[in-house]
Amino acid sequence: MEFINIAIVVVYLVGMLAFGWWGKSRTKNTSDYLVAGRRLGPLLYTGTMAAVVLGGASTVGGVGLGYTYGISGMWLVVAIGVGVLLLSLLFAPTLQKLKIYTVSQMLTLRYGAEATKASGIVMLAYTLMLCATSTGAYATIFVVLFGWDRAVSIAVGGAIVLIYSTIGGMWSITLADMAQFIIKTIGVFALMLPFALINAGGFDGISERAGAEFFSITGIGLQSIITYFVVYTLGLLIGQDIWQRVFTARTPTVARWGGVTAGVYCILYGVAGAVIGMSASVILPNIESQDDVYADIAINVLPIGIGGLVLAAAVAAMMSTASGSLIAAATVARADVVPFVSSWFGRSGQSTIDTTTEGEAENPEHDVTANRWWVLGLGLVAIALAVVVQDVVAALTIAYAILVGGLLVSILGGLVWKRATGVAAAASMAAGTVFTLGTMIYLEVNAENQYDGIYANEPIYYGLVASALVFVIVSFLTKRTDPAVMAAWERRVAGAAEDEVPVASTTR
Repeated sequence: MEFINIAIVVVYLVGMLAFGWWGKSRTKNTSDYLVAGRRLGPLLYTGTMAAVVLGGASTVGGVGLGYTYGISGMWLVVAIGVGVLLLSLLFAPTLQKLKIYTVSQMLTLRYGAEATKASGIVMLAYTLMLCATSTGAYATIFVVLFGWDRAVSIAVGGAIVLIYSTIGGMWSITLADMAQFIIKTIGVFALMLPFALINAGGFDGISERAGAEFFSITGIGLQSIITYFVVYTLGLLIGQDIWQRVFTARTPTVARWGGVTAGVYCILYGVAGAVIGMSASVILPNIESQDDVYADIAINVLPIGIGGLVLAAAVAAMMSTASGSLIAAATVARADVVPFVSSWFGRSGQSTIDTTTEGEAENPEHDVTANRWWVLGLGLVAIALAVVVQDVVAALTIAYAILVGGLLVSILGGLVWKRATGVAAAASMAAGTVFTLGTMIYLEVNAENQYDGIYANEPIYYGLVASALVFVIVSFLTKRTDPAVMAAWERRVAGAAEDEVPVASTTR
């Protein structure tokens, strides 16, 4: 009977490949390939935003936290949902109107400073590591389900994501993510949650056997809750993978309210995952690793067939994050990192992305082909990282810490404070990065356990404080941003500019 579960997952994987070809037919130029032509409506936007932020940590990890800590296991996913809500309510409409492709482009537009392009290197490291961790995560499902070696599982799963992402770009990813959103919704809310709760005897049965403390919303510990909000909420506000989804919205209204809907969905998803984990602690009390809880429920508690759909939901969650971070990495590499590094050797530093509209592009088909090569190349790098690097999580943690501790202040500060200057932004990023890395190295050298080293929160706190202080002080000590740059920025923010922003022209 296990064959049925395997067959369902295989059908799902074949379906993902089909979405690649479907998306290819809608991809005519760079805008289509990287941001789905900036024309997603409320339904597609909400589904794809929820899909990209709810990955393996939210699905498998959230259930595992509920198994160990009870209802307070919801906080990791709730923090993600709050991040989506804040981004959507405060910044998404403005970002949608800018007609850009990357976070670094926003910084260059706002400050007119070439030095801010260094942010692209941090963003590339972050998105690559996020893709590698997601690839390794869904490979664990294949190991359990098919009995494959870990490296083979990573190669096969990574190849599927790589194929549909490369062929159709953001359109393929959007269509696949929408299917993944539907599968996750059915698998978690309609199947896994009621089956697990009924088998556990409802909330009364959980309370009788697990104890009332399992229903404490702070049971996981205040420090852990703060960590989730610092890392995930703040990280979501500035992550390239999330911003790139904002750029796909058809209008500022879609970006705001579609994102709000996705944020509320994420919060409900977190509560559902925690309740499923709580139920599992009563049904299957002897599971050794909390990361195995999700799969054990699917295989041992749910009926054959339904278990397969639930496993497909887990794979869907991880693949959506992997594909989103992959195209984000390719976009950043081509638009920001290559021109920035080229400028070190006396080249122009102009972006290799053709950002003209379809009617103006000299050769849009060739530019889409070039984008495909970037996605393919970086996808292979991510697969290799997932196979070779044993502690990819540590690398992702470092990238996340620098992202928040080093870049957050200059990015959000530029959006909300007109007095902020380019010199201050560059100095802020440098100070935040140095303090974050310096504190991280110091704690790692003197660590008594893993939580005192690179996984500690202190590096981010020190980085944020240093970054904020330098940002404010240097802004007041330096000349205001060039009025021409600010005038161009204001036109963008007002939505008055219809053309997409070529990177080479953002310093004018």
